[in-house]
Formats: sequence, C-alpha cells, structure tokens
Amino acid sequence: MKERLHKEELYIGVMSGTSMDAVDAVLISITHNKFQTLACQSSTISPELKQQLSALCFPGNNEIERSAHLDILFAELIADTVNTLLIKQNLKAQDICAIGSHGQTIRHCPEAKKPFSLQIGNPSIIAHKTGITTIADFRMADIAAEGQGAPLVPAFHQAVFNPETGCRAIINIGGIANITLLHTKSNDAKSNIVKGYDIGPGNTLMDQWILKHKHTPIDLDGEWARSGNILPELLEKFLADAFIQKKPPKSSGREYFNLAWLDTFSPSQANNEDIQRTLLEFTAQVLADTVNNETNGTPCEIYLCGGGVKNRFLYERINALLPDYRIASTGNLGIDAQLVEGAAFAWLASQTMQNLPGNIESVTGASCAKILGGIYLA
Repeated sequence: MKERLHKEELYIGVMSGTSMDAVDAVLISITHNKFQTLACQSSTISPELKQQLSALCFPGNNEIERSAHLDILFAELIADTVNTLLIKQNLKAQDICAIGSHGQTIRHCPEAKKPFSLQIGNPSIIAHKTGITTIADFRMADIAAEGQGAPLVPAFHQAVFNPETGCRAIINIGGIANITLLHTKSNDAKSNIVKGYDIGPGNTLMDQWILKHKHTPIDLDGEWARSGNILPELLEKFLADAFIQKKPPKSSGREYFNLAWLDTFSPSQANNEDIQRTLLEFTAQVLADTVNNETNGTPCEIYLCGGGVKNRFLYERINALLPDYRIASTGNLGIDAQLVEGAAFAWLASQTMQNLPGNIESVTGASCAKILGGIYLA
C-alpha cells in the first residue's frame, strides 16, 4: 500500500441513500492510516424534490430532460451542504483533499443485458461551487469489471471495523439492507476473504407504504407497525422472493423493492397497519436468517448502522430473532450509525486520490480490483 503523508488529510463524503430523506456530508481525517469522523452536516431533501427523484427511478415521459434538470438541482444541494459544513467547521476549500460524492441513485441495474448503475448530482457543479476536487460515479468501474457495482462499503468496513479476534458482521439498514462479514486477520487466505452483499429491503418498503397511506415519510420508532399484526402467509411469500433466495454476489434498489413489487402479492384486502407490521418483520427476518446462515452458530458480534437503527421496534425484533448474538450500534466502534455510509465515500475518495482500489472482488463479483470513480477538478 502506498504510504500516506504524515500530515492530517481531510476528506468529505456525501451520501443520500435509497430512502431519499437527506443529504449527509461527513468530514473525516486520515493520519498515518488512522481514521476519524470529525463532523457532519445534513440537508433535508424537500418532499417536492424527493417526489421528482422517486419518479425518475422508473420509466416515464421526458426522462432525459428531467434527469438533466435534477442532476443540476441535486448537485447544487450537495454543494450547499458541503459549503455549510465548511463554514461551521471554520475550514476553507483548500483544507479539503477531495469530496467523495455518491450522488442519488436513480437506476441500479447490474443484471441488465448491458449492466449499469446511474447516480445523479453533477460532480462538475459540485467541484465548481465548492472549489474542491470531487470524486463521483463510483460504481461503474466495478460494473465494467463484471461486478455488481455494489455494495462498495464493505471495503471501508474492513479498513476501519476489522476485528482483532473472532467474527464481526456490519449490517447497514438503509433503504436497502446490506451485510459485511469480517474475520480476524490470519495467515489463512480463505479466512481473510471479506463477504458482503445486499440482503433485501431495509426501510424502503416500510417508508413507501406509510407515505402512501399516512402521508408521512417514516414510521417513527415503528409505532404504526407495532399497532398491526403479522400476516403469516404474506410474510412467507415475501421470504420466498427470488432476490431473497438468490446467492451472492447480489445488489438491489427501489427499482426492485417498491410498491409495484408489493402489489404482485395482492395484499389489498388486508389492513394497512398489518401490512406495515409484516413488512417490518420481513426486514427483521431476512436480516436474522442471513446472519444465521452465514455464521452457522459461530459466535459473532453484530453492529448495526443506517437509518433503520432509529426504528425502535425493528431493533427489538432483530434482537428477539437473534437472541444468542451480541448486537450493538457502530457507535460502539467509534462511528455514529448515521455517518457510516457518508464516511465510507470520503474514505473511497481517499483511495481514488492515492490510485488505490476501492472495491472487493469477493463482494461485488468483479474480475479484478478497481480504482473507483472519476476525478473532477475544481
């Protein structure tokens, strides 16, 4: 590995996930290969912008013009968020090595005849408005090497969360949930292989269902789900879904897990709160089944991150389904659960700036390690 400079290097990672609730800009420092999160600035995505972004995830009229318009609008939101972070931290553009901007995913199609993943948030505009070199379009280099282009965060998880002993699972519950399985470094090459993949829906189906029926973007603490009852037959159908049953590598998004997907199970005769309860149980059950299958009873620490950590009822159900596992937030490992993905793209930007790879072939299925993203100079 190329040696870092001894001085502190500052990077900013910007992330907006499948749930499209906010843009998070996370400031990190890297010194002697040691990593630390320093600050975060969040900007809420307005309901109007969220609606426009959500609509762009599916085929529709005038897509090119709408996409180009939102590409600029979203980039301006990212730039404003970064500039606010700089002001609050009393920093200048020249203090930051680079921005790693994930952008907003509007299509993720790794199984298409010509696979692709498309994120908007024009990096040229971000670089110009912030005065900071910006790295973007992280996923296509991996896809070009026959990978899924996702998940990319396991490389970051390995860099900052690898256990000194035993097994550790990092589970991100965003719109889509993904898992990273880490093991103690050893001389056995097989035991050092990192495994990671998208396991299924995290919050996205619950968020979409409550927005449709209660006109609110999230089920705070899972209280609406708590008021309902599990529909066993519907849950069984969810768990039998082709993506859930598919072997990794695999990745997904709201292009797959959405209300149209839910409609295929014809749950319209059920009470809305019962469907919400069943969707929450679906997320918890898939997560628990994945952990049990991957660890096969071996003791394993589990650390959760992402917006789903704030759903108290979901957290309760995960603990109930995995009674023999120690479950905690990544905050116990030094990184707030809400900042992990933003921090990951700051770290990925640092990898790119050093000409180092950011993907893991055993995770994405890529044929080789790749330096990720394009570099846009300020």
